[in-house]
Amino acid sequence: MANERVNRSPLSAREGKVYLDGALIADTCKFQVVFKPDVWSGKQLSEPGTNRRWIGYDIEVTIEEWKTTRRYRNMIDSYLKDGKTPELTIQGVQTDKNSDFYATNKSETVTCVGCVPTDDINLIDMDTDGDVVKESIKFGAKRLA
Repeated sequence: MANERVNRSPLSAREGKVYLDGALIADTCKFQVVFKPDVWSGKQLSEPGTNRRWIGYDIEVTIEEWKTTRRYRNMIDSYLKDGKTPELTIQGVQTDKNSDFYATNKSETVTCVGCVPTDDINLIDMDTDGDVVKESIKFGAKRLA
C-alpha cells in the first residue's frame, strides 16, 4: 500500500482545445472521441467460456459548439454543388496543468482523420424557450493519426 498513488488532482474536462482541419473551434462546449471495437465472439469445444477478438473498429467523434459560424451549412452547400463528401481532420488536445495527469503526461492529444458527418445537421434552430443555439454534430472517422 505504501506505493499506491492517490489521484489528488484529477484531470479536468474543461481544459483543452478542438481543431477542425487545423482551425481552432473557439466556441466548443463539448468534445468526445469514442473507439468502438468490432468484436467477434464464438465458442470452441471443451471451453465453457466465450472467445473474443477484435476484427475491426469504428471511431465516433462528437462536437458540441455554440453556433457562431456557418461551418456546417457551408459543408452542405458545397456537397449540394459538387457532390463531394466532406472529409475532415479533427484534433482534440486536453491539457490541465493543475492535474496529476499533466505532471506525468503533459497532455492528451487525439487526431481523427477522414472524419465525415454522420448524423442530422440542423439548418436553423429557433425556440421561444431557448437562449442561444448549440450544435451537436457526429462524425465517423477512418482512423487515428
